[in-house]
Amino acid sequence: MFTRAVSRLSRKRPPSEYHGNDGLNIQDQNLKGTQKWATSLDNLLEDPEGVAEFTDFLKKEFSEENLLFWLACEDFKKTEDQEQMRKKAKNIYTTFLSSKATSQVNVEGQSRIGEQMLKQFHPLMFQKLQEQIFNLMKYDSYGRFLKSEKFRQLRSSEEDESSSSSVGESAAKRASIVYNT
Repeated sequence: MFTRAVSRLSRKRPPSEYHGNDGLNIQDQNLKGTQKWATSLDNLLEDPEGVAEFTDFLKKEFSEENLLFWLACEDFKKTEDQEQMRKKAKNIYTTFLSSKATSQVNVEGQSRIGEQMLKQFHPLMFQKLQEQIFNLMKYDSYGRFLKSEKFRQLRSSEEDESSSSSVGESAAKRASIVYNT
């Protein structure tokens, strides 16, 4: 059973396969920046700039530990070296899950999570907890991020850049037509 789970994990799958694609269609794949971030949390988390902006937002809401935990679990799942996996598992436990954690996340069954979970580590050992945190972000902080002033400013800034570059292209095309005739 463990080898099947590992072999399934080793195939590269986008986050949307784990969490549903939130209605993403072919047209959405052509979107960039904030437009793409607004289509799904998966899209936001696939973009390093989106992650940075979302982290900044979560810091102000005092809930960045959720995203940091999710990112740590993503990194953990990609770890192949057993010694590295052991170190990362211990770090995730002490940073996010222990009752004495410095950035404790709030997951179901928190009181039952103990160091015994570190005795048998494997790439999917944090999967259920990671999914809980993903859903917490998806249905809570992600929506607030999309409604935030910060997101509106980013979107407006992108739209301004887009419209100014298309105006420049139009002027260049007009000038080319005028001077080439």
